[in-house]
Amino acid sequence: MATVNEERLMDGKTGKWEIVIGLEVHAQVTSNSKLFSGAATAFGAEPNSQVSLVDAAMPGMLPVINKYCVEQAVRTGLGLEAQINLVSVFDRKNYFYPDLPQGYQISQFTQPIVGKGKLTIDLADGTSREIGITRLHLEQDAGKSIHDLHPKMTMIDLNRSGVALMEIVSEPDMRSAEEAGAYVKKLRSILRYLGTCDGNMEEGSLRADVNVSVRKPGERFGTRCEIKNVNSIRFVQQAVEAEARRQIDLIEEGGEVKQQTRLFDPTRGETRPMRSKEEAHDYRYFPDPDLLPLELDPTWVENIKQGLPELPDVKKARFVSDYGLSPYDAGVLSADMASAAFYETVAKGRDPKIASNWLTGELFAVLNKQNLTIEQSPVSAGALGGLIDLIADNTISGRIAKDVFAEMVETGKLAKDIVAAKGLQQITDTGPIEAAADQIIASSPDNVAKYKAGNEKLIGWFVGQVMKATGGKANPGVVNEILKKKLSA
Repeated sequence: MATVNEERLMDGKTGKWEIVIGLEVHAQVTSNSKLFSGAATAFGAEPNSQVSLVDAAMPGMLPVINKYCVEQAVRTGLGLEAQINLVSVFDRKNYFYPDLPQGYQISQFTQPIVGKGKLTIDLADGTSREIGITRLHLEQDAGKSIHDLHPKMTMIDLNRSGVALMEIVSEPDMRSAEEAGAYVKKLRSILRYLGTCDGNMEEGSLRADVNVSVRKPGERFGTRCEIKNVNSIRFVQQAVEAEARRQIDLIEEGGEVKQQTRLFDPTRGETRPMRSKEEAHDYRYFPDPDLLPLELDPTWVENIKQGLPELPDVKKARFVSDYGLSPYDAGVLSADMASAAFYETVAKGRDPKIASNWLTGELFAVLNKQNLTIEQSPVSAGALGGLIDLIADNTISGRIAKDVFAEMVETGKLAKDIVAAKGLQQITDTGPIEAAADQIIASSPDNVAKYKAGNEKLIGWFVGQVMKATGGKANPGVVNEILKKKLSA
């Protein structure tokens, strides 16, 4: 059970309150076909263009399990260091909804394919916490009801009907909106590393049901409410804050929290009721008679385990030990598989810390400003490495390098070509540097006197003036050495 952290408690009229959070994340399995049919799963297809007779629940149609979806679930469970259950059962979860043609959802209840696991989240203060995973089970998605295409009718799109989902359920171990956001971010990172879900929340392939309750520190769990289908990390955090505040205010005013399902309205920053919360018995679960128990070969599971990629936590630790990066920078670079690969290409044969600084500083700033992914970077890993090489061999200074980088972003040209075309090579000849130093010293008698009187910090001012006089092309190390020699004479 999570320990009480005073900094993460929420203030109320009657004192401090602790938020208790558990998440149910629905991750769409990366697969070309659905869980029980061969229909396609591509995003953005024309409505009802990817629907098989099985998805539409036509009479006599029987589901057939997609082995690859099972493999993806097992791979995810192994990535979460979870127990893989060699025998699992598919159940029918019975409820009526217009976009659920069968009148039931094929899911897993008492015997899921994956049992208990764990996930480590990294927080802004540099600390890490382990969050328990309760289970992962496979289930089919429902279709989609569309309410805004006709004033009096609801349209049904069954393209999503039967798409494979992994429902990943956490323990109620999170205690703040920050922790909930960090959990979803880390889980998405692991899924992307594994290749089992693309994690595109804006497309609906990763959605979170957020369970929130509040209590006085040390007391028993309060009554929880579930906020359904939250589709961004920012909204997950906002929903936690809004629902916790609602519950605290309600209790402190003498009311009682009722267990229910709610929706989050991001425009108003509040949750609103959707329906009373169902219990398991309301769904009348029973084993699906059309599907045999799923039995996994231990050797097959072991082969999947041996094929897992290096996951974020292991990569982060390697970046710290092998490259000497800070845990923070290593965490930033390893959070995304493409960013990590980009970094390792840039760092190969170069100073790894300088490579990290250019990625996390200049490059990421450009990507954020232009809303680009690392795969869409206007500067390739090889091109950025070439720029760093020019700094390392003293062809250009660090200051000039930033100007060159800006032009690389704008034009797509290589650093060496920009430097050659504009004559930006660093001045290493001491003659011009000494001439500039003499001029600055002669025109600044007051600062010279202060420096000689013991104010040695003024050396930075003199260096800056000489760099300015040489258009930033002088070698800063040479400038520093010449100035100290002249000023101590």
